[in-house]
Amino acid sequence: MGKYSIKELEQLSGIKAHTIRIWEKRHNIIEPQRTTTNIRYYSDADLKRIINVSLLNNHGIKISKIADMSAEDVNLKVQEISEQHNDSSIPIDQLLISMVDLDEEQFEKILSKHAQKHGLEKTITEVAYPFLEKIGVLWQTGEITPAHEHFISNLIRQRLIISIAELPIAMHSSKRAILFLPEGELHELGLLFLHYITRKRGYRTYYLGQSVPYEDVKKVYAIHKPQLLITSLTAVPAPNNLEAFLKRLSEDFAGSTILTTGYLVRNTAFILPKNVRVFEKSIQLPELLDSL
Repeated sequence: MGKYSIKELEQLSGIKAHTIRIWEKRHNIIEPQRTTTNIRYYSDADLKRIINVSLLNNHGIKISKIADMSAEDVNLKVQEISEQHNDSSIPIDQLLISMVDLDEEQFEKILSKHAQKHGLEKTITEVAYPFLEKIGVLWQTGEITPAHEHFISNLIRQRLIISIAELPIAMHSSKRAILFLPEGELHELGLLFLHYITRKRGYRTYYLGQSVPYEDVKKVYAIHKPQLLITSLTAVPAPNNLEAFLKRLSEDFAGSTILTTGYLVRNTAFILPKNVRVFEKSIQLPELLDSL
C-alpha cells in the first residue's frame, strides 16, 4: 500500500493540493488517513480515485455530480471518455493506475491500443516517456518498490523488443549502424527505442546493448564498418571524463558519424569533436537520420 503526501498526490494527479482539500471537505471525494504522529497521508485507492475524478472533471463533469456517482459508474465513464478522446494524458493516467495495481494485462492493453491507433513512435514519445517522467516522484520518495520498477521497465522493454523484431532486416548494401551503451551504463530503454527508429528508417543495425566493453565495440566496428555509431550517456562516463570519452570515440571511429544523447551530454559542458553530433530527444532522431 502506498502512502502519499498531498504534494505527491498533486504531482501525480495534476490537481492542486488546495483543490484536493476542497474536494475532501465539501464532497468527500477521498478521506485521508493519519500516521501515529498525526501526519495526513493518502492510499493507493485515494490516488486512483483522484486520477479518475480529475479525468471526469477535466471533461466537463461537475465535481458535485461525480461525488454522487458510484465507483462502478466512475469507471464506466472513464472508459467511455478514454475511447472517445485522443488526449495523451488519459493513457498516461491509466498506465499509472495499472502500475499501482501491478495489472500487467491492463498495462499492455493500454500501450497496445495507443500503438495501434497512433504508432509505436508516438506511443513511446507521447505516452511511455511522459509516464516514466511523471512517476519519477515515486522513485524519489520510495513509494515505488523494486517490484513496481521491474514491472514497468520490463513491460515497456518487451513492447520495444517485439516491435523491433517485427521490422524487416535491411540488406547488406544498406547504411549500417552500431548501437551500444558504454561499460557500466545500464539505462537501456532509451537505446532500444533508438534501435527501433534506426531500423525503421532502413538502416542495417547491430545492437550491442548495455554495458559493452570498449574493445568489443571496436571489434564489431572493424567487421561491419558502419556509417553510424549511436549511444546514450546517462551515468557513464563521469562528467569530468565526458569530453575525453567523446574525443576517443571520434578518433577510434573516425570513418563514422557518432550520434549521442542522454542526461550527461545535455547537462555537461564540453567541446564537440567534429564527427560527433548531439541530439536532445529521441523524437529528433528520425529527422537527423534523414539528413545524413
